[in-house]
Amino acid sequence: MALPARNLLGDETSPYLQQHKANPVHWRPWTAESLAEAKALDKPILLSVGYAACHWCHVMAHESFEDDEVADVMNRLFVNIKVDREERPDIDQIYMAALQATGEQGGWPLTMFLTPDAKPFWGGTYFPKKARFGRPGFLDVLNAIHTAWREKQAELARSAEALSAHVASRLAPATEGAAATAPLLQPLAGKIASIMDPDLGGLRGAPKFPNTPFLDVLWLDWLENRTTAHRDAVLGTLSSMLAGGIYDHVGGGLARYSTDARWLVPHFEKMLYDNAQLIRLACFAHAETGDELFRTRIEEAVGWMLREMRVEGGAFASSLDADTEGEEGKFYLWKRAEIEKILGEDAETLLGFYSLSSPEGWEGDPILHRLHHPDVQPAAEERRQRELLDRLLAARESRTRPGRDDKVLVDWNGLTIAALTVAGRQLARPDWIEAAQTAYRFVCESIQDERLPHSIRGEKRLFPALASDYAAMISAAVALHGALQEDAFVCQALRWAEMLDAWHADEAGSGYFLTASDNADVPIRIRGDVDEAVPSATAQIIVALTQLSSLSGDHALYEKAARTAEAALARAQHQAYGQAGIVYAAALAQRPMKLLINDTKRRDRFVPVANRISDPRRVDVVLKKERAPAEQTAGVVIDQATPGAWLCVGQSCLPPIHDPVILEATLRSSRKE
Repeated sequence: MALPARNLLGDETSPYLQQHKANPVHWRPWTAESLAEAKALDKPILLSVGYAACHWCHVMAHESFEDDEVADVMNRLFVNIKVDREERPDIDQIYMAALQATGEQGGWPLTMFLTPDAKPFWGGTYFPKKARFGRPGFLDVLNAIHTAWREKQAELARSAEALSAHVASRLAPATEGAAATAPLLQPLAGKIASIMDPDLGGLRGAPKFPNTPFLDVLWLDWLENRTTAHRDAVLGTLSSMLAGGIYDHVGGGLARYSTDARWLVPHFEKMLYDNAQLIRLACFAHAETGDELFRTRIEEAVGWMLREMRVEGGAFASSLDADTEGEEGKFYLWKRAEIEKILGEDAETLLGFYSLSSPEGWEGDPILHRLHHPDVQPAAEERRQRELLDRLLAARESRTRPGRDDKVLVDWNGLTIAALTVAGRQLARPDWIEAAQTAYRFVCESIQDERLPHSIRGEKRLFPALASDYAAMISAAVALHGALQEDAFVCQALRWAEMLDAWHADEAGSGYFLTASDNADVPIRIRGDVDEAVPSATAQIIVALTQLSSLSGDHALYEKAARTAEAALARAQHQAYGQAGIVYAAALAQRPMKLLINDTKRRDRFVPVANRISDPRRVDVVLKKERAPAEQTAGVVIDQATPGAWLCVGQSCLPPIHDPVILEATLRSSRKE
């Protein structure tokens, strides 16, 4: 039975979908009912996928979806479904893979045409209403697709079947063949390093993205194999990003990507996940180098996150828009005259270190950056610069702010909780750990029938969770346990691991699916192997189960992590670039590290050493005065009368360490022997 002939997005949780609720297009959300309507009417589906901070999504909306002429054609010829890719990454991944399989580059907005049974047969990204930029006009596309469907339906249906089968073979493969026998981490790290920009960091060319899964591989290879060039590639990339216009020097935080090769011209949307991963990597860099640049940028990014991204209740919003009042980046840009008016004579002091640039092709006001003076200055000078930037920040508060997507995504919040906790431990900021714990509590309070939602906004919850939600929250619980040493975090993480098994495990026990087994609206139940801006769900699961098994002493959990890693590596061998997260996670699972600490009552000898040396491979357990079970102590006999530390690497433990100086040297040098 057909749904009402009107726009049906008004009751949706997503701010992105809410942005489209007044369109004259008869949008439907992605539901089983919407898919059934297409079948009942025997109409092709026009699927539009985007997200709230996406600049070109806004452009296409203004040009086409708000236009009565375009809406009339869409409503007559198609069942129109609008998807927020952040709420439904499973749907997005399926149809993005389909578009890329046709030879298109992909991106958002994603515009796909599907058969009435949701199989893709043609698509693209942004289309202007009328032909320009060398792109066909959207009205022309709509009419051409309708004509093709009417005249060549059988041919298009066969093409859609083949394309769907191809996507399924890529995203939902059965595990066949043996896993790689040779280690993949070091060879992949070498290949990644060979395509890195030796001068500017990041991958060569433009646009430039942070690409955290690649940086993770390089960093882990440095930790494991002491490949200095790979460490330096990560440090150089971070330093360049943090000096460029992609970083908000006034307010803190990283934009999504730069459109050029120098990290200068950002695409101004700010995403929660980019900044969580930036904080985490900058912590590793600061622990390794002691460079105050990284400390400062961590403090600024955390400050931005706590100031601008927290929603009521203490969790974190998803993103800030690229546009303000219809202009990209308007909130973040500065004219020299504005700076001089605000700072007076001090403007010259600031602009002695910071530059304003308007590169060729850039149409907005100048971009503030520090590419000409990237290195950290003496502490007094840096404090003076920060004071001047804070005056600009105070003035900027009076501007119209970019829109905020205030839905709380559970997996992104898990990443953020873990990053804040690592940073709070390392820089001795208990207030950051408290903020992380508040966000964690917010997510826990959203649980129903022991299951997590994926998205939360106000009183609305979007169930069921994705596998990535459980993985990220398990890792968040492990991180908080490292900071607070409260057993409740372990208990909750173990329950989440049970939910992951109950709703996402495959029948063979060799891995997990991204979507829950009781979610009936997915055309393909995909694995979640492919990295995007964050490591894949599979990679996050392997890391989470490895960490939790080390922390809890539950060897069965480790066996699950190992089986999942082995099967995932077998699937990833021929597309390791797109699944770098799996290679990283599998290498971490091969040699997990556990640090047992028996400290003084004040925890002032060994705990501070562990706190300031962040390591993605390691979980830390501070032993309580009552005798710990053998599982928790990895079978090590602990003399609880004597302060000390025991480091277990892989399947063996080093001799006890009773000197904090030796512990620091050991933690800094831990690698394969």
